[in-house]
Amino acid sequence: MKQLLSIRNLVTEFSSDGKTTRAVNSINLQLNKGETVGIVGESGSGKSVTSLSVMRLISAPAGKISGGEIIYHNREGADIDLVKLSEKEMMHYRGNEIAMIFQEPMTSLNPVFTCGYQVMEALQLHKKLDKKAARERTIELFKKVKLPRPEAIFDSYPHQVSGGQKQRVMIAMAMSCEPSVLIADEPTTALDVTVQATILDLMRQLQQENEMGILFITHDLGVIAELAQRVVVMYKGNIVEEGPVAEIFKNPKHPYTKGLLACRPPLTHKLKKLPTVADFMRQENGNLIETGESLEAVTIKFKVTEEELAARKTALYKKEPILKVENLATWFPIKKGVFSRTRDYVKAVDDVSFDVFPGETVGLVGESGCGKTTLGRTILRLIEPTSGKVWFNGSELTGLGASEMRAKRRDIQIIFQDPYSSLNPRMEVGAAIMEPMNVHGILANEKERKERVIELLKRVNLAPEHFNRYPHEFSGGQRQRICIARAIALQPKFIICDESVSALDVSVQAQVLNLLNELRDDFGFTYIFISHDLSVVKFMSDRMIVMNKGKIEEMGDPELIYKNPQSEYTRKLIAAIPKGM
Repeated sequence: MKQLLSIRNLVTEFSSDGKTTRAVNSINLQLNKGETVGIVGESGSGKSVTSLSVMRLISAPAGKISGGEIIYHNREGADIDLVKLSEKEMMHYRGNEIAMIFQEPMTSLNPVFTCGYQVMEALQLHKKLDKKAARERTIELFKKVKLPRPEAIFDSYPHQVSGGQKQRVMIAMAMSCEPSVLIADEPTTALDVTVQATILDLMRQLQQENEMGILFITHDLGVIAELAQRVVVMYKGNIVEEGPVAEIFKNPKHPYTKGLLACRPPLTHKLKKLPTVADFMRQENGNLIETGESLEAVTIKFKVTEEELAARKTALYKKEPILKVENLATWFPIKKGVFSRTRDYVKAVDDVSFDVFPGETVGLVGESGCGKTTLGRTILRLIEPTSGKVWFNGSELTGLGASEMRAKRRDIQIIFQDPYSSLNPRMEVGAAIMEPMNVHGILANEKERKERVIELLKRVNLAPEHFNRYPHEFSGGQRQRICIARAIALQPKFIICDESVSALDVSVQAQVLNLLNELRDDFGFTYIFISHDLSVVKFMSDRMIVMNKGKIEEMGDPELIYKNPQSEYTRKLIAAIPKGM
């Protein structure tokens, strides 16, 4: 196999407040022509910094490549050390011979230019095409990445297309100059499983056509199993394990790799809790301590028996429902013409009925646009329904006035998808958690409320000293724990979790899911758990509702739906889940 990229003893460092942190610590990595190498690890493991180092996109002066070589074997057969190139010289290779797909397409695409213009720009810069030829080539690329209505998307701005379509535009841009090396940094994170499967198929197809080498960076080992031939596992800037994908999956050696493999929700059986990296290793005084546990032993320890499942269902369903949704509909008008007359409706939620029982978790699953988030927000009256009724604890929510509904919100809370945008960046997290307590007059005074917030921080595995910190000082997983603490501060009876773990690393996701289940069991919470990830919903739920185009496709026991789906749509969702090995 011809080598395309050789990373040798690479060191990348960042300096802040007089301290230097090695984000990448003397790693060695090789990529061959036509090969896909997966780089896996949690946030902070160094995988994205490795990719940015290859692209020479490390921001100076805080960050720098302080050692090693990145040898690119170019199309002319010469060996080029990318580290030694000037910025002007690097511009020839960046985007032209080495391209990158970034994690978040919305922030990677310029919102003030159309999707087509941004791809044309790369073609005109690197391939020296005139405007007409660049437009034709861009539309051809949009067809190749299977974008619907390629001419219309050419003239659309990024905010006018879906997440999956934006990611395809990014792939078209990356592929426009037919690069030898493609770096894909978390290109399918937070996408629906069906869209993810399509993107992975597309990357495989484009690789075969162009014999590219792909560095595929992700925290999800299931995705790596679908795409890569070799896998590299990174932990705290170091490569701790590498080898053929099949070998690493069947016989992982490092405890960190075992933890990453174990914390993905299994599809074949039900667990009481998800294993985490901490079940296989821990840090003590800077030293790595292995627990010695095997994957099999941990799985057996956490497995739920048939008797335990039956006992839980008997206890749940002998009570009266806490929530009743009757023939609920939420339609959004489509207005056209000079006088903005309503021509049609988007039926986001269309005649939906179901019950939720006290202490139960009902999972709501489906692709983007299926209506699951609109349904959750309509139940809370954050969006007003077009018709139908919602009953909570015997009160009809749809008939309440604004002040009466505000009082009810003490018992009904929501945890949103993006914890960063859910928190005020100018407000300390302690004050953010205390705010709803102030609004609803919980406890007698400020001192008691502060003590309660500190208890809540401990309960969600944060420290009392975090009270006076700001949201930007926390990781994504920690921010989500803060949002959970704020949601439970009012001791609600019912919580809607709206895609609350979709953008988290699988290991952090496992910790948050376990925390939600612990809180449910300790405080008797009732959840509606919304997600596009069927494996996560299957782990969390007592019952599962599959939604499609505003309607319920099927509803029932998650195990039974997974083993014997009744609708073609559900079968498609299940088939799209990365199965691993």
